Amino acid sequence: MGMSRPSGPVSLPPSRSVALAAVAAGALLLTALAPGSASADPTPRPVVREGSPSDAGRASGAPAAAAVRALGDTRAPGLGDDEARGYPRERKLVVPPENPADKSIKLGLTPYHGIAPKLNALQRVGDRVSVEIAGRSAGGHQLYLVTVTAPESARETARQERMRERIENAPGAAAGDRAIKSSYKTPVFINNNIHGNEWEGTDAALKLIERLAGAKDARSKDLLAHNRLYFSITANPDGRIAGTRANANGFDLNRDFITASQPETRAVRQIAVAKQPAVMLDLHGYVNGTLIEPTTPPHGENYEYDLFLKNSYANALGMEAAIKRLGYTEEKDGVKPPVIPFRDQQEGWDDWPPIFTPQYLPFHGAVATHTIEFPMQVNNEEYETRPVAELRRRAAVNVDIAGAAMRATLDHTDRHRRSVIADQIEVFRRGATGAEQVPVSEETVPGVPAIGPEDVYTTDFPRAYVIPAGGGSRRSAPAAARLVDHLLANDVRVGRASHGFRLGGRTYPKGSYVVDMHQPKRGLANVMLADGRDISGKVSTMYDISGWSLGRLWGASVDAVRSGDPHRVHTRAVRSAARVGYVAPRGKLRLRLDDPREIAALNSLLAQGVSARRDHDGSAILPASARRAATAAAKKYDVAFDATKARGGAALHRTRVAAAVTPGELFALREMNFDVTPVSTAVLNSGFDWRKTDALFVSAGLDRGKLDPGARAGLDRFLAGGGGLVGRGAAGAALNTAAKLLAVEPVQGNGDANGVVRVANSGGAVTGGAPDHSFVYAPMWFTGLGSGVRVEQTYGTGDPLVSGHWRALEDGGGGPSDAAGRASVVSGSAGGTDVVLFGTEPLFRDHPKGVFPQVGRALLSVGR
Repeated sequence: MGMSRPSGPVSLPPSRSVALAAVAAGALLLTALAPGSASADPTPRPVVREGSPSDAGRASGAPAAAAVRALGDTRAPGLGDDEARGYPRERKLVVPPENPADKSIKLGLTPYHGIAPKLNALQRVGDRVSVEIAGRSAGGHQLYLVTVTAPESARETARQERMRERIENAPGAAAGDRAIKSSYKTPVFINNNIHGNEWEGTDAALKLIERLAGAKDARSKDLLAHNRLYFSITANPDGRIAGTRANANGFDLNRDFITASQPETRAVRQIAVAKQPAVMLDLHGYVNGTLIEPTTPPHGENYEYDLFLKNSYANALGMEAAIKRLGYTEEKDGVKPPVIPFRDQQEGWDDWPPIFTPQYLPFHGAVATHTIEFPMQVNNEEYETRPVAELRRRAAVNVDIAGAAMRATLDHTDRHRRSVIADQIEVFRRGATGAEQVPVSEETVPGVPAIGPEDVYTTDFPRAYVIPAGGGSRRSAPAAARLVDHLLANDVRVGRASHGFRLGGRTYPKGSYVVDMHQPKRGLANVMLADGRDISGKVSTMYDISGWSLGRLWGASVDAVRSGDPHRVHTRAVRSAARVGYVAPRGKLRLRLDDPREIAALNSLLAQGVSARRDHDGSAILPASARRAATAAAKKYDVAFDATKARGGAALHRTRVAAAVTPGELFALREMNFDVTPVSTAVLNSGFDWRKTDALFVSAGLDRGKLDPGARAGLDRFLAGGGGLVGRGAAGAALNTAAKLLAVEPVQGNGDANGVVRVANSGGAVTGGAPDHSFVYAPMWFTGLGSGVRVEQTYGTGDPLVSGHWRALEDGGGGPSDAAGRASVVSGSAGGTDVVLFGTEPLFRDHPKGVFPQVGRALLSVGR
C-alpha cells in the first residue's frame, strides 16, 4: 500500500533528490534562453469543459460543408505516403499573406504567417530538417509537421519503416530483433498550440529546431542519429491567429480525440498511426507552477499503465529538474515550482478519458506522454489588460520553460531509447497475445513513490467484439458502417465474416464485423467499444467527461464476446466498411431516420422539392416518383430506402433552424444537413427576421429575460404563429417556462455529472428507433407534467448511469436515483407552438452519433 497523496506540492525526501540530481547530470546540452527578471503572479486558468455560445457564433462563419463532410470523412491525409523517400524531404512552403491582426504579434511571438518563412529557411540550413503538410485546419490553414533527424537514404527510410511495422505487427519477434535494438530511430512527437490561445510551445519548438538544424556538437549529432523528432508546429492555427482556445469551428480540439470530428484532430491521429511515437509532449498554458503530467487518479483502465507510469514519471522528474535549473523564482519572476499531479495532488487532474492528446497517444504505443502547462498567463483577460511589455516578459518565460521541457524529454529519451522501445514493443505484445495487464504497485513500478490502491485501474478485455450486419436487417447498417470506418481510421483491426457463424453462444449473419481483441491496439478498441465504468464512488471530482462509449452511443449494435475463438470465424480483413446504400426497385420508399446520415439525406431531398410524409414511427415515406432522387441520395449518404406500403401522415418540409447552441451542437445540426442560422440574445436584440425560420433550437446563449421589448415581442410572435421550439438543458427549459409553453417542472441534477445512461423510449416521431442509451452532462428531468405533455423518453429505473461520474449533491438530491424513471425527453403543443424538451445532451461535442436523430426528428416535427 502506498502513502496517500498530499493536496499540494511537497518537498522531496533525500532519496528522490538524489534521483533528480542523477537526471540533471545527464541533461542534453542545448542552449537555453536567459530567464526574465520582473515579478508577476497570474492565477491559474479555470477548467474549460465545453465550447461557449460565443464560440458557436464564431463557428457560424465556418463552411457548413465541413460538417457534412464529417459524416463520412474519417481519415486524414496519408503521412505515410512519402515513406519511399529518404530524409531530408525539403518542401518549399507557400507563405501566407501577412496578417497584422494575428494575436501572437502582441506577445512578441511568431504569427502564423511567419512560420512558413522560418521553416523554409531552416530547411536550407543543413540536411536535418524536413517539412510535411499534415492537413488543413477547419479555417483552411496548413498544418506543418517538421521532422528533425540525421539524413537517411530512401533505402534506410524503408528499413526504418519495416522495423516500425514489425514493432507493431510482430512484437514477439521485434523484442529479440538486434537491428531494432541497435539502429531503430526512436520517434518523439512534440505537439504545440492545440489550444490556440496557449501560444508559446510553437516558439519554443522553432527555437529548438533551429538549434538542432545547425548543431555541430557530438551530443546533438548522436541524438539525431538515433532518434526521429517530430514537431507539430501549431496544431490549431485558426486559434493562434484569432487568440481563441477553439478552432474555426468553435471546437476545443483537445476534447475531440475519441470522436475525431475535426480535421486538426484527424491530422494528429494520422501522425500517431504513421509515425508511432514512443514519447510525446503536448504544450499548454497556464498553470503556475508548471504542471507536468503524469496525472492524479482515476487512470485510464485500458492502458498498460505499469509501462506508462514507469516512463512518464521518470521523464517528468527530468523535466522538473530542467525547469528548476532555469533559475526562475516566485519572488523574482512570479514563477512557482513545478507540480507533478501524480506526486503532488490527490485528484482533479486525471487521465481517465481518451479525449486529450496525451491520453490518446498511449493507445498507439507511446509509453511516456505529458501535458505540460507553462505558468505565466497571457491569454483572455490578461491579454486585454496587461501592458505589452509585461505580456512579452511572461511569454518569454513560457517559451523558456517549454524549451527546457522539450530538451529534457529528448535527453531522457535518447539515454533510455532501448528500454523505451522495448516497452512500446511490450505494449503491442500484450495486446496481440491477450496477456493480462500488470497492476501498478511499488513492486511492479519501482522508483515511483506513493503508488496506492487508488492508482490501480485495469479491465477485463473481452475475447472479441461483434458488430452484427444490421441484425439481419438494414436498420442499423449505416451506424455499423460508420463505426467500423472509425475503428479502421484509428488503426484498429476489423474482419468481416464471409459466412454466418456462432460465437460466444450467439448466431450472427454473414457480413457481420468481428474485432478480435488479440491485436496490438486492443486498448484503443476497448476504450471505444466497451460500456466503460461508473466511477462515481472512486473520486469526488473529474477534470472532464467520464463516459463516452461508442458501442452504446453511435447507434450500432455491438456485442462483447467473452468466450469462443474468433480465429475459427472465416473473416477477411477490411480496409473500409461495406457500403449499405440501397433503393427498393418498386413501390413507395421508407427512410428510417434512425441515423444522422438518414436525416441528412432527407433534408437534402426536401431541399430539392421531393415530397415526403411522416409515418407513425417517425420514419419518412417517399412516393415512387422520388426513386431517382433517392438513388442519388443513397449513393451520396450511404443509406437505405426500403419498400413500403405505408402512406404516411403529415407532410414533411425543409426545416429552417435558428439555433442558440454550443459549437458541437451547431456542427452536429449541419452534419444532419439542417439549414441553420446561429442566434443569441445579442443577435435577437440587434434585429432578427423570423420569417425565414421554422424552428428555434435553444441550449445556450439565449435568455428571454435579457431581450429588449422589441426582440421579446418578435420571439413571442414567432412562437405564437406556429414556430416550433426544441430546448435542451437549463437554457431550453428556461425559455419554455418564460414563454409559458409546456406545463412541466424541470429538475436540474448535479451540474458536474456526465456519462452514458440507460433510457426507455416510448417510440413515435421523436424517439422511434432510438438506442436504449443516451448521454448526459448536467442532466435534467421533468416532473409535474401537465395535460397534453407526452413523455418521449425516461431515464432507466434503478441506477440509470452505465458509465461516467454522477453523484448526488451535498443535500442528497440531484443524483441518479432521483432521475431514475423520470421523463428525460418530453413533447407537446401549447398555444399553437409545438415543443420538444431534452434533459439529456444528444449532440454533445458532436459525439453521440446514434442519439443525433432524436434532435433531427424533433426539429422536423415542430417546424411550421
